Amino acid sequence: TTSIDPALASLVSRTLDRRDGCVTLKVGDKEVEYNTNFRLYLQTELANPHFKPEIQAQTTIVNFAVTEIGLEEQLMALAVKAERPALEQQRLDLIEQQ
Repeated sequence: TTSIDPALASLVSRTLDRRDGCVTLKVGDKEVEYNTNFRLYLQTELANPHFKPEIQAQTTIVNFAVTEIGLEEQLMALAVKAERPALEQQRLDLIEQQ
């Protein structure tokens, strides 16, 4: 099971403190001012990581794995769209019907 450093736990769970009109967040031993525009992106080199249910509930996990077949399908769709737009639209309509 893949884990996240405990120092980042409050950041991942968005445990915020509001004092004197200031929103803070504890990161490790320090309290830092929280900015609503802040985004945290974590990545792993593991091909198939497994996260604890708590982490899955608190985060959005995106799988950026790319397969050769997937790339071929994307390239074919782009080529068909450029060469025969009506056929590509027909393909999209069929996908929607499923």
